[in-house]
Amino acid sequence: MKRVEEPTTGGGSSRWRALDFRARLSLILFAFAVVPTVVLTLLWAGAMSKAIPFFSASPAWDRVAMTGERAIAAARAAPLTAQQTAAIDAHEQELQASLEQALRFRYIGQRALPVVVVVSLVVVGVLVFLASRVGGHLGRQLGRPLGELVDWTERIGRGEPLPAGPTRRGAPEFEVLRQRMRQMSHELELGRRRAIEAERAEAFRETARQVAHELKNPLTPIKFAVERLRRGVPPELAETVEVLDAESRRLEEMAKSFAQFGRLPEGPRAAVDVGELARYTARATVPPTVSLKVEVGEDVPMVEGHHDALARALSNVLINAVEACQRGGGTISVRVGMMRGNGDGGADQVMVAVRDNGCGMSADRLARIWEPYVTYKQGGTGLGLAIARQTIDAHGGRVEATSAPGEGTEVRFLLPAGERSAS
Repeated sequence: MKRVEEPTTGGGSSRWRALDFRARLSLILFAFAVVPTVVLTLLWAGAMSKAIPFFSASPAWDRVAMTGERAIAAARAAPLTAQQTAAIDAHEQELQASLEQALRFRYIGQRALPVVVVVSLVVVGVLVFLASRVGGHLGRQLGRPLGELVDWTERIGRGEPLPAGPTRRGAPEFEVLRQRMRQMSHELELGRRRAIEAERAEAFRETARQVAHELKNPLTPIKFAVERLRRGVPPELAETVEVLDAESRRLEEMAKSFAQFGRLPEGPRAAVDVGELARYTARATVPPTVSLKVEVGEDVPMVEGHHDALARALSNVLINAVEACQRGGGTISVRVGMMRGNGDGGADQVMVAVRDNGCGMSADRLARIWEPYVTYKQGGTGLGLAIARQTIDAHGGRVEATSAPGEGTEVRFLLPAGERSAS
């Protein structure tokens, strides 16, 4: 079988592509600057070498000298008048002067050709040097920033963070590109995180729906059975029946929490007076043993949303604040106010802040308080703050929290502002 040789004509192009952009740009600029210069200089030197002898007219002057001497000799051989002799003498002097000028020009022309070549080489050298300097400068101004931006695009494609060090120098337009790419990278990373969080939240909600369904099915007959046992149970088993009743109620509350987390607020939205909602929810949730302070700012706008869902979200935060304060006693403050937009497209927001001076928490624990099924108290489901965050997210807002061990915790709801309150 005859072996077929693979063509190798693309070796030069592959080697060319192997060079980085700066090297290719420098070579291209160098070629465009040097090649025309060398060609034009060689043409000029060649033209001058041909033109100098042509303009000197040495052969013509040699023939003029020979024929002129013969003519003058013949004229002098004939009888001449004094006027004719004077005219011949004057012509001979002019001829001699012209021959001397021609000899000088021939001498200069013979010496000028090497000078022209040397000057041409010097000009070529200077232009090559300038071309290399210009090529290097443009390579630094264009090649390095472009190489950096190409590296950034690869990092963005791999989901890696962009380097935070000083950027390479270049044209001012590259700095604009760097800023836009940093902004794009940040937005892409934020989009990735939101997509991951949305997928996780949907998975958690589906799990919560299934758990709530599985808990509710046996709870109803268990409750009926406990009620029948309570009516006819002997005294020695009364305590056992009460334990069954308490645990069944706890399971029922747990099922309600799973059901709440498993569904988003439904139905049409209405205008909600956040200030009044905060006053009522705080009075209904915080026990008299804990000091409570509610502050509502003036002219707080209404919020478009679901009243009951927002009340449950705020109640869950207040319950956590009460538990933190009861460990060492303390005060809970609820503030409702406005956060104005920053003037560059940011919208006004209504802020609801709940602060306690309880035990607080570390930064590691604070970073996970919004995650479902994460709890640091015995018997908790870890869904209270997760439901609150889910509710605020569904209303187009966001949640924030700050805390420090021994200094208490502050949780903030930020909701898009609607119409102004009439009160």
